[in-house]
Amino acid sequence: MDARARTTGRSAGALTRRAASRLVTRLPDLADRLTAEILGGDVARPTGLTDDLWDACHIGLRHGIEAILDPSRRADLRWARELGRRRAEQGLPLDQLLRSYRLAGRVFWESLVEVAAQHDPDQLPALAHHAVRVWQTIDEQSSVAAEAYRRTEFELLRRDEEQVRAIVDALLEGRGADGRLLAAATTVLGLPARGRFAVAVLRQDDALSRPLAGRPETVNGIRFLWRLRADAHLAVVDLGDAGLDDLTEVLRAYACHHVGLSPVVDSPADLGHARWLAELALRTCRSPRAEVARLDRRLPAALVVSQPELAEHLRRSVLDGLTALDPVKRGLLLETLDAWLECGGSATAAARRLYCHPNTVLNRLRTLERLSGRSSSRPLELVELVLARHALHEGDKSPG
Repeated sequence: MDARARTTGRSAGALTRRAASRLVTRLPDLADRLTAEILGGDVARPTGLTDDLWDACHIGLRHGIEAILDPSRRADLRWARELGRRRAEQGLPLDQLLRSYRLAGRVFWESLVEVAAQHDPDQLPALAHHAVRVWQTIDEQSSVAAEAYRRTEFELLRRDEEQVRAIVDALLEGRGADGRLLAAATTVLGLPARGRFAVAVLRQDDALSRPLAGRPETVNGIRFLWRLRADAHLAVVDLGDAGLDDLTEVLRAYACHHVGLSPVVDSPADLGHARWLAELALRTCRSPRAEVARLDRRLPAALVVSQPELAEHLRRSVLDGLTALDPVKRGLLLETLDAWLECGGSATAAARRLYCHPNTVLNRLRTLERLSGRSSSRPLELVELVLARHALHEGDKSPG
C-alpha cells in the first residue's frame, strides 16, 4: 500500500469514527427508525415479539457504534450471540432475524453518511473507502447471531424431543392418571383428551435387525409416536377415525417382525394398560413369518399366555396322552385339530386344506378325543381342548 492510500485510509477511518461518535446522541431516533423499518416488512412477525424490539434495536445500534469507535472490544458480537439465542427461543424465523441485521446495516450506514455530509461535507468521498469495513462488521454480527440461533434451535429441538419421549414413556408405563401428565399429552404430544388410541409393540429379536421397513409417522390419518427399546419398538397410535383393520394393514406394510396390537382405548390415561395388552398379544405370535397379532382376535391364546402355570397344568391334563405317540402321528393329529378349528369345525374344508378325505379328518379327531378324554361335540370340553392346544404352542416356544 502506497503512502497516499494509507493516508486516505486513515482519513476515512477518522471520518467514520467522528461520524459514529456524533450518532450516539441520535440513538433513540435511530432506534425508532430501525424499529419502523423492521415492522414495516414483518407482516408475519410472531405475536409478542414487538415488545422488546425497540430495546433490541437501541442496544444493537449502540454496540455497532462502539465497534466502530473501539474495534478491540466487540461487545457487538456478544450481543449478536445473545440476540440470536433469544430470537430462537422466541420462535422468530431466522430469515427475519437476518433481515433485521440487513436493515440495521442500512440505517446505520445512511446515518453515518448523513452526519458526515452535515459536519464534513468536503471529506464525504473519503467515507466510501470505509464502507467495506462497516459492512464487514454488520456481516460478522449477523453471522454470529445466525450461528447462535441455529445452535439454540438445535438444543430446543433436542429438549422438545426429550420431553416427548418422557411423556410417551410415562403414558406407556401407566402413569396416565396424573392430571398434569394428561395435560402435557394434549399440549406437547397433541393427543386429544378423548379419542381412539391403541398401542403397538414390535419385537426386535436381534439388536442389529430392523423391526420396521421405515418408521411411519402419519399414514392414512393414523399417527404414530414411537419409542425405541433394546428388544422392541413401541408406538402410541392415535387412530383418529381409522379402525384396527386399517392399522393392521399399515403395520403389515412396515413390520419385519411380529407385532402385538392392543384393543382401542378412548383416553391417553389407558395407554399403560393398552401396552400390557399389546405385549400379551405379541406373546401369542408363533409363525416364522411376521404376524400382526390383534388381542381381540387372540383372546384364548392370550389367556393361556397370561397364566403360564395354569396353562401348563391344562396342557398336561388334556394332552398328556399324546406324548406316547410317534412324533409324526402326534403332529398329524394336532395339525388336523388346527385345520378343523381354523375352518370353523368343517371336516370337508379341513380335508381340502390337508389334502385328505373328510373321513380321515373325522377319524383323526376321534383319536384325539379318545386320547384327551375331551369330546369336540361338547362345548365345555372343546374349550378345554382348544386352550390346551394353545398351551402346547406356548410350551413349544419355551427354551429347552
